Amino acid sequence: MLSRRTITRKLNKGVSKSLLSFARYNHSITSTTTPASLQPHIELTTFANGLRLITDSTPGHFNAVGAYIDAGSRYEDPKAPGLSYLRDRLSWKSTEDFTGQQMLENLSKLGGNYMSSAQRESMIYQASVFNKDIDRMVGMIGQTIRYPIFSDQEFQEALQTAEYEVAELAYKSDLYLPEELHTVAYKENTLGLPLFIPQERIPLVSKSDVIDYNNKFFQPQNTVIAMVGVPHEYALKLIMENFGDWANTTTTKPNPGIKNYTGGEISLPYTPPLYANLPELYHIQIGFETTGLLDDDLYALATLQKLLGGGSSFSAGGPGKGMFSRLYTKVLNKYPFVENCMSFNHSYIDSGIFGITLSLVPEAAHVSSQIIAHELSQLLVTEESQGGMNAKEVKRAKNQLISSLLMNVESKLARLEDLGRQIQCQGKITTIDDMVDKINRLTIKDLQNVAEKVLTGKVITSNGGTSLGLPSIVMQGERETFGDVEFILRRYGLGNYKGPEITEPRDFSSNQNEKKKKSRWF
Repeated sequence: MLSRRTITRKLNKGVSKSLLSFARYNHSITSTTTPASLQPHIELTTFANGLRLITDSTPGHFNAVGAYIDAGSRYEDPKAPGLSYLRDRLSWKSTEDFTGQQMLENLSKLGGNYMSSAQRESMIYQASVFNKDIDRMVGMIGQTIRYPIFSDQEFQEALQTAEYEVAELAYKSDLYLPEELHTVAYKENTLGLPLFIPQERIPLVSKSDVIDYNNKFFQPQNTVIAMVGVPHEYALKLIMENFGDWANTTTTKPNPGIKNYTGGEISLPYTPPLYANLPELYHIQIGFETTGLLDDDLYALATLQKLLGGGSSFSAGGPGKGMFSRLYTKVLNKYPFVENCMSFNHSYIDSGIFGITLSLVPEAAHVSSQIIAHELSQLLVTEESQGGMNAKEVKRAKNQLISSLLMNVESKLARLEDLGRQIQCQGKITTIDDMVDKINRLTIKDLQNVAEKVLTGKVITSNGGTSLGLPSIVMQGERETFGDVEFILRRYGLGNYKGPEITEPRDFSSNQNEKKKKSRWF
């Protein structure tokens, strides 16, 4: 037996053209199209309920569709985090029209190329299908966003999944350290709220908490729908069928809060590898605040990230993998005790973190901060003869960045996320040509100026939040083996430290007379 919503949607298919025509002339849809001379294939429509539709009608054998919702860990109550994470784990489950099993079967028949993700500033739902199946996939996304049931069994399964994933987090340094880095950088506010649900919170969360979260954030005015490979007129028809009756229960947009960058330092206990064939490693990340996504410094920081590059000490594959970047030639190829070293650049609407992550054998932990500080401080050097940036490596970094951008737009899913997130973050589209032009116009002086601003703690962000200019430091391993990281950073002129000068390294061992448990590499 068909549900009322199923019958309604079937009726809508027969009258969708007249509904769409009426809606346009009745001003329930406001359409804004970008200038045809710049990007004729990209169109943006904003509906009366606030939902936005952005399409790229460039044809191809596949279509891609995504929904981007103003939600995520940033918007959560600092006293009750983790609901974004659980809502993500409850995606693609039972809805008013489908059981969880039917949902999975339908998605499998559509190719199984779908995903959802809870991020700090967004909840994302994406899929790619054959052109003939786009209407069905839009329906599936509409179901999981608008009509989730959150059955008791599925909720308990989500809690069990969370318990398992959070317990394993400490063994996955590539996930664990960035999570803790944000906690240090933005202590107890906005971007520093946990992306993963804290373990102690799991028994305290009820299904009603997730329902309240869903009702609060999953609203049309908080949602951007993006489609690639779909003509805009047909996309409007699909939206009318699946989202046309979506009413607002509130007209307010969620408050992202005012970020306060604190910086600081945290030491995490050493976690031995989960499997015997994995090496014992200590990890450290050092990051500095940036201006975020909406500032043109983003292009200089992305170029600096390519220039530093890095990766693992072993990289399978052929050439063209960044082997000539600074962190490869000056760290990984030089120090056999370093297992992994790479630059990172986390970017958000009003802030970000730029820095270097390093993994090495425990016996060499005492030089880890010196390696990172030296490579970052070299970005501030103006004389090429003294290790400053040269035209050749800057050109290579810019070419790599442009190549990455152009390769990404070849992927429909990457293009899809770019469209959806740009509308979500800035309400307009910056074209690839504009991005390439801004990258090409960067000079060595531009890169040095941005590096100085970021690495010396002089960043000024636009939202009125505070920024102490301190580095954010995360270490995983025995604290005393890393030595006095602040002393090292001060000596290299990194960070905006205040207070009296530190004249000599401090001893962080719990018992200063106790011998080191591990002998040093040198």
